[in-house]
Amino acid sequence: MAPPLLRVRLLLLVMGAVVVVSCWQVGLFDLQRLWEGTQGLGELLGELFPLRLQRWPHWLVPLWETLCISIASTALAVVFGLPMAFLANRRTAPHPLIQRLARGVLNLLRALPDLLLALLLVAAVGFGQLAGAMALAIHSVGMVGKFMAETMEQADPDPAEALFSTGADRLQVFVHVLLPQCLPSMLDLVFYRWEFNMRSAIVLGAVGAGGIGTELISALRLLDYGQVMALLLVIFVAVALVDQLSSRCRRHLAR
Repeated sequence: MAPPLLRVRLLLLVMGAVVVVSCWQVGLFDLQRLWEGTQGLGELLGELFPLRLQRWPHWLVPLWETLCISIASTALAVVFGLPMAFLANRRTAPHPLIQRLARGVLNLLRALPDLLLALLLVAAVGFGQLAGAMALAIHSVGMVGKFMAETMEQADPDPAEALFSTGADRLQVFVHVLLPQCLPSMLDLVFYRWEFNMRSAIVLGAVGAGGIGTELISALRLLDYGQVMALLLVIFVAVALVDQLSSRCRRHLAR
């Protein structure tokens, strides 16, 4: 067996080779194309100004829709993620097979891109916020359930074992020990997921899943770059406010 230092060097060499090949594959070493792209980007930036903010009152309702999509999808993720966390962590899973099945379901949900889910749900339930909220909720259940289960597995085992010794069942241990122990970390996770869903909800609007993204894609199709830049500015302010509110909530709950 190779010495640890040699193994580390070999691993770094392989990783470096993979990075170089990947950069070559996507065209990062094509200097002519990069130069032409830089010139095109400069021309595009010139078309982004002046900003066209005349329609800003019409963007308030789509912004509100985007916020509602992010909140609803995060709430659904918590509602369905908690039972999945109960089944997916080894301390409370009724059987190892059930735990593996629950982990597999969570992995599947995480593997499904939210944009693809939104496209399928738009075809199933029609355009609008419902498709966006459902797509983000399905993807979020996989993330929230997985991290909740792992957080519970890493918690101090002594309180759970003490309650088991009194004859308590798995659900009682889950409710009275694991949830209180892991609540701060889980709340952090929920707020971080809300921030993520707020950003993702904007992108899903491009496929008809409602929200401010619909306005953005419409402006792009019309090549109205001044309005695109104005929308990006409004979106940036909205996302920054959500991030700030989420950070304040986490700090307040951590006290």
